[in-house]
Amino acid sequence: MNAPREKKMIDGSEYAPMAYPITLYPSEEGGYVAEIEDLPGCLSQGETAEEAAAALEECKAAWIESALASGIEIPPPRTDAEYSGRFVLRMPRSLHRRLAWRARQDGVSLNTEVATLLAAALESKDVRSEILVAMRAMVADV
Repeated sequence: MNAPREKKMIDGSEYAPMAYPITLYPSEEGGYVAEIEDLPGCLSQGETAEEAAAALEECKAAWIESALASGIEIPPPRTDAEYSGRFVLRMPRSLHRRLAWRARQDGVSLNTEVATLLAAALESKDVRSEILVAMRAMVADV
């Protein structure tokens, strides 16, 4: 198992050219939430994903300004380099057996089968969230 890497902190003058990953997701109240997970508490909302992302830029600037004024170090953005693509997963033997059987049926490795199922589950969850937001918007218009 890979041990978490210690992050090197940066000062404010170095943050400007850095691209922080943005997470966008539907809000339960309608609209969207945009968040920079690397900057705790840095999030915004908007009626559209574009509005939420635009508001997040202002929020990021305020977050960094506040951190500098308080003497708080600003963490660098996370990158894919921090993830090896491997992790240990414990599961019941019965699930392991079912997954192995399904992989054989699909003619792929167990690793490929599990990665495909995980990706499909994440996509399905994203689609369900988008449908829920659309339905709430339709109900609000009624």
